[in-house]
Amino acid sequence: MTKTFIINKGQKPTEEQLQEIREAQKHPIVFDEDSPELSPAMYKAFKSSVIQRNRKKNA
Repeated sequence: MTKTFIINKGQKPTEEQLQEIREAQKHPIVFDEDSPELSPAMYKAFKSSVIQRNRKKNA
């Protein structure tokens, strides 16, 4: 299950949000056919696209 938190610039996460994150760290990542593990090449391409997206957002 994926849970998204939106934290605005300057806003700090609540203690409840931090606790949920700490609990999630204890569980392993489970890959399946809908979300397979990325190959090194796919990971590099994904990371590059995130960097480019962030540059556009901050421009």
